[in-house]
Amino acid sequence: MAKKMTMADIAELSGVGKSTVSRFFNGGYVKQETKEKIQKVIKEYNYMPNTFARLKAKQSNLIGVIVPTLNSKITGRVVTSIDRYLREKNYTTLIQSSDHDIDQELENIQRLLQLNVDGILISSIAITQDHKELFQEIQIPVVVLAQEYDEGISIVDDDYRAGKHMGTYIGKAGHRKVGYIGVYETDEAVGIRRKQGVLDGLQECGITDPIVGKSDYSFIGGQKVAREILEKAPDLDAIICATDRLAFGAYKILHEAGKRIPDDVSVVGFGGYDESTLLTPELTTLKFDSYGMGYFGAETILKMIQKKRVSKRQVVDYTFIEGKSVKKNKGDAK
Repeated sequence: MAKKMTMADIAELSGVGKSTVSRFFNGGYVKQETKEKIQKVIKEYNYMPNTFARLKAKQSNLIGVIVPTLNSKITGRVVTSIDRYLREKNYTTLIQSSDHDIDQELENIQRLLQLNVDGILISSIAITQDHKELFQEIQIPVVVLAQEYDEGISIVDDDYRAGKHMGTYIGKAGHRKVGYIGVYETDEAVGIRRKQGVLDGLQECGITDPIVGKSDYSFIGGQKVAREILEKAPDLDAIICATDRLAFGAYKILHEAGKRIPDDVSVVGFGGYDESTLLTPELTTLKFDSYGMGYFGAETILKMIQKKRVSKRQVVDYTFIEGKSVKKNKGDAK
């Protein structure tokens, strides 16, 4: 009697992994080329999948949450808010971190689908074409946090307006030689929109040639770019940082260079971390309503599960926190 073919056999004959075959049979995302390989083997060997193995509960009361990192105050606020809201509604949160890796992010989506979650909240690094194809194929609600997603539902920070607020603030304080420590443009929200807001705010105040550097989100990255900016412009009088953690790095480098904050160089950030109040001097920063983002995200995903109408795009506001890291009255902004 011939041996009954298994999914492992299908995977071997197709030249793909077993998890890929599992995704294929469970309706998950598989590239078209890979689908064709699997379908060819199925047809050739007349394979019939075990229907019972694919049956899923109608509702699991599980919500998947994907975040770029767990080592972030902002992420912590968002996840805390999501979990509190969902627990009150008798849902359980399953959290996955992508560690700022797009491929890992896509794998996390697949993993959550295999765990039969009722919906997914994803704080994405970037919405790529692979994301869009995957979101179109899966059969559960998805809410994107912190990135624009025109084809679906998103909840975003007001990055452009916040950036412009900070750029204008520095310009009106009379600074003329300004540096900007941004992040890589793979993150569209922070790397592009927030930066553009800063540049536009500076330009309105007559500052058209800021020195721009790019970093990852780390403390070390902030140090590296701050050092590079200082080498290019020793007479720098202000540094705008895309996050508070980058500002921490700038503080360290300025201190090592013998620069006084704010007497010699003003520094500002975005994030409103609790630790920012412990710096000397206290950091001027801008705090997004991360708890609000988590709340709106959790509320929205449950409404989608219940087939209720939701807003296509919700914008989270911010609060400006004036510390003591900016020197004013250096001269009227032009």
